[in-house]
Amino acid sequence: MSHADVQLFYRIAVAAGLSFVLGWERELRGAPAGDRTYSLVGVAAAAVTAVTIHSSPQAVAGVLTGIGFVGGALVFREPTGSIKGVTSAATIFAVSGIGIVAGAGHLLLAVLVTGFILAVLELRHIPMLRLLDARRYATEKMNDLDDKD
Repeated sequence: MSHADVQLFYRIAVAAGLSFVLGWERELRGAPAGDRTYSLVGVAAAAVTAVTIHSSPQAVAGVLTGIGFVGGALVFREPTGSIKGVTSAATIFAVSGIGIVAGAGHLLLAVLVTGFILAVLELRHIPMLRLLDARRYATEKMNDLDDKD
């Protein structure tokens, strides 16, 4: 195994760890996809990016297209008419982005983006940031849509 292979593997391992953290959070919150799914998406995106970024950068676009199908499978409509799984689908897309960033070798950026996404996902569970959650104010603002100026 060459030094270049070790570096590529290190990028993929970082992507796996970061993706696992986000998948663990989603599984903890009862989302339809969990740590294994997110880890696999992050690893695949990082592996494809790490190997093809210099020779065939359009392969990254193929990764994003494929992830769109995975995300689409997570979104479903309940019998009541409400739509579930959109946050999980968006997070799957974000995890593929983290994998791409890590696979391209921008490991610090991948860590920072993961922290930012985790903060967004945990917004309503963090005491001080809970005030930024729009659902807190939704009931009192719902009638604003019906008002005519």
